[in-house]
Amino acid sequence: MLNQKQKMIPKILIIDDEPKLRELLAKILVLEGYEVQKAENASNGLALINQDLDLVITDVRLPDGNGIILTKQIKELAPLTEIIVLTAFGNIADGVMAMRNGAFDYLVKGENHVQMLASVPRAIEKAQQNKKNAENYLKNSLENIKNLFFDKNIQKIQEGFSTIIGESDVLKQSIKTAQKVAKTDASVLLIGETGTGKEVFAKAIYEESLRKNQSFVALNCANFPKDLLESELFGHKKGSFTGALSDKKGILEIANEGTLFLDELGEMNIDLQAKLLRVLDSKMYYKVGETQPKKVDFRLICATNRNLEEEIQKGNFRADLYYRIGVFSIILPPLRERKSDILPLSIYFLEDLCKKMGVKYPNIAENFFQTLQQHDFKGNVRELRNILERALILCENNTLNTTDLPQNLQKNLQDIQQKQEFSNFYFDFPEKNYQNTLADVEKSHILRVLEAHEHNKNKTAEHLGIGLTTLYRKLAEYQINEHF
Repeated sequence: MLNQKQKMIPKILIIDDEPKLRELLAKILVLEGYEVQKAENASNGLALINQDLDLVITDVRLPDGNGIILTKQIKELAPLTEIIVLTAFGNIADGVMAMRNGAFDYLVKGENHVQMLASVPRAIEKAQQNKKNAENYLKNSLENIKNLFFDKNIQKIQEGFSTIIGESDVLKQSIKTAQKVAKTDASVLLIGETGTGKEVFAKAIYEESLRKNQSFVALNCANFPKDLLESELFGHKKGSFTGALSDKKGILEIANEGTLFLDELGEMNIDLQAKLLRVLDSKMYYKVGETQPKKVDFRLICATNRNLEEEIQKGNFRADLYYRIGVFSIILPPLRERKSDILPLSIYFLEDLCKKMGVKYPNIAENFFQTLQQHDFKGNVRELRNILERALILCENNTLNTTDLPQNLQKNLQDIQQKQEFSNFYFDFPEKNYQNTLADVEKSHILRVLEAHEHNKNKTAEHLGIGLTTLYRKLAEYQINEHF
């Protein structure tokens, strides 16, 4: 019981180079019932940052750094930890930047002892709520995934459509359609972009079909040139062509009585399409180099990322084959049209990748999933898995941050945050903003753009679409020159 109680004691880190103030502050906080660590500079402070910390109190001026910049670094390492920034000389610019970097409060030393002591419990309460929310969010999400896709009794992935991850309406409709045809022997055409999970759907249909106890054989038509694809599909007799050193079974023979999945069917040569159509009509085929037909019986599932109707118009695909295999077509939606599935897919992939890589399930930074959900994923589910695998390899301290994501995803988040910050100015506090004059709005906007460009006036003027001289005039007019 003692250990559990100790774990519940809020943890605070003080970073200040003034020994007397540091020790006095630590003594007061210990008397208040907090567990306190101390550091005399930024480097030592960063070394003590961990996910268990509830609050960091840091000075602005440190021997080896700046507390405002340090705030951003702390947030990257421990995004759920709150930060109070102390300064001997407060100014608006530093205060704005500190809050923008994630500080809970920005206080002036010597003037705000009472305010600081009042701010500490509020900051700790917020930090603990952050952790509770994050823990519940991940716990509930992971539990939902396990409930949907894992059998609790035998702890293994279920078969059939239970392996298809997602709860979006558009995906549910595709699953519902596939479930209806699964129990029949009808040919199925799966249509969707690369990476949408066509083979996963094909296997699910097979696993819930009448042929589930027979073989499932997959062939990607895009992996072979015409002559080799024909040999792979039908097999060949020894000596039937140069390099045919022995008899070879074709995919059709291997798939007999089972299910044949032909991926990327749109890549198949039009002459070979005619031979495939004859097999479907007659249930007979010829090995390359043989004159005696062989009987075959299989269930056909095809997939393509092409628009076959357009390919027919171009003369690249046979209309009669299309009508033969397209009796039951199922469209698989791209990930950008079912963004609500990104979270459950991410959690599932992370758990699977962690097992394969032999690492613990990571902590997740606050904006990590938000950044993923803003991305369009042209490579669909496959791209999402690859991005998560890359992030797991790059992450430090077993925490996935947005900095572990590709640059284009990070830029998307920055653009969204800037738009949201600008929007919040107008809509967060309407009762106040109705009182703002046009000059107030312009002044605030200039301040925000300055902060976004780290006080670089050339970049600020370019962003605002005005000349540098005009910017200086505006700064003087609004009396904000002194802050920069």
